[in-house]
Amino acid sequence: MGAWIALVLLVIAGLALLLRADAGTIAGFDPSDFAIAMASIAMLIFVASSIAGSYRGRGPQAARDLLTWAIVALMLVAGYSYREEILSFGHRVAGELLPPGTALRGEPQINGERSVQIRRRPDGHFVARTQVNGVALTMLVDTGASTVVLKPADAQRLGIDVAQLKYSVPVQTANGTTYAAHVRLRNLTLGPISLQDVEALVAKPGSLKENLLGMSFLSRLRSYEFTSDFLMLRG
Repeated sequence: MGAWIALVLLVIAGLALLLRADAGTIAGFDPSDFAIAMASIAMLIFVASSIAGSYRGRGPQAARDLLTWAIVALMLVAGYSYREEILSFGHRVAGELLPPGTALRGEPQINGERSVQIRRRPDGHFVARTQVNGVALTMLVDTGASTVVLKPADAQRLGIDVAQLKYSVPVQTANGTTYAAHVRLRNLTLGPISLQDVEALVAKPGSLKENLLGMSFLSRLRSYEFTSDFLMLRG
């Protein structure tokens, strides 16, 4: 019976398409929209009748399966409706479980934006796990540093000959004034954010305990903000 009803609806849909040349409407719908609606209803009736036929004589089983699919559909709709909250919750859980400095993708505020958030370290500082010229380096986020500053040992890992550098740039540190040398980094990447040709300094040996992610990187971002235990950077 369901198959015959579906066939009738398909015939009605076909007639509606033949009437597309007319300027009028069918039940308040454009003929093409009416045809699509009839074809969709016909497909649903055909599928429903096929399923009903397969459950003939098994009413309780059909009710259980229908309830299961209804619950699945409800969960999918609810998940889509609260997708932003679920994603934010997932990022927060991941931020708590992963090591501090691990780049977690943030929610973009505008199309094409690349954003990342990192969690505060137990000592209160933010560290970022970066890629510099393809080499993994951990950096302390320091808005007071005018540039990215590298330890000599890590600069050597990038292929920089630290013995040939001229340490003539005065740098203020917690231990007083030291000197550093100008270099330029081909590429500095933090999660999905990647900048080319980044100005940097290489500190004199023994004067720096951690690499610094300073303003020569941070000032080229669209924004960065500190919120509770997380730092959000937007490129």
